[in-house]
Amino acid sequence: MTLAVVTAGTSAIGRHLVVALAGAGHDVALTHLGSGAAAAALEREVAALGRRCLAVEADAGDEAAVAAFHARAADWAGGAPAVLVNNAGIQTWAGLMELRADQWDAVMHTNLRGTFLNTQAAARLMIEGGVAGSVVNLGSGCNKVAFPKLVDYTASKGGIEQFTKAAACELGPHGIRVNCVAPGAIATERTAAEAGDYAGAWSPITPLRRVGTPGDIAGPVLFFCSPAAAFVTGQTLWVDGGVFSQAPWPYAT
Repeated sequence: MTLAVVTAGTSAIGRHLVVALAGAGHDVALTHLGSGAAAAALEREVAALGRRCLAVEADAGDEAAVAAFHARAADWAGGAPAVLVNNAGIQTWAGLMELRADQWDAVMHTNLRGTFLNTQAAARLMIEGGVAGSVVNLGSGCNKVAFPKLVDYTASKGGIEQFTKAAACELGPHGIRVNCVAPGAIATERTAAEAGDYAGAWSPITPLRRVGTPGDIAGPVLFFCSPAAAFVTGQTLWVDGGVFSQAPWPYAT
């Protein structure tokens, strides 16, 4: 069976991606930080689907930890990964003038450095193993427009989109495709804490009139990992219900 790797596999979106990839026939290796019980439960859920799951505690932005994780996953699976999903991400709620340098560094460490390190490690294994693999990076609506009080997050996600394009150009000759999925308003435990009524706040301004779910992200990720996307690389797919495609409009409609 082919190996799929997911960073932050126990997160709200990560869990759905792990299960979706297992359902598509992949064995899955995932990272987590301090989520041992959730990781064990996810291993059991994947096993129930007839696939294998390896959960490893590792910091997505730590070079030594990333190298050790990918080496262990390849040894466990008996070969290079066919899929990497860079899902690990954190954010800080602060305006530009209030944001501390250590907060900026923490977000860049996980979001942008983590995407770079894991792509590099997985791609090396793919190239050595002759695997024409797929890398999917998780972006955001702020790839397109700035988000208030999320300057570090916005900068990191914009960087991920440009990294996606650069990596696609460099890895394309090896048969490795690199794409980005950019979610909009997605209902998770984290986003629920942003507002008393998250769905009520976002649904009216979203053309599809609802917020997304983690399951809405899984389908686009599976598409990029499938033969259906064999000639697609360097692209960003917006999974936002259309919310970031419409401009602010001062006239009644």
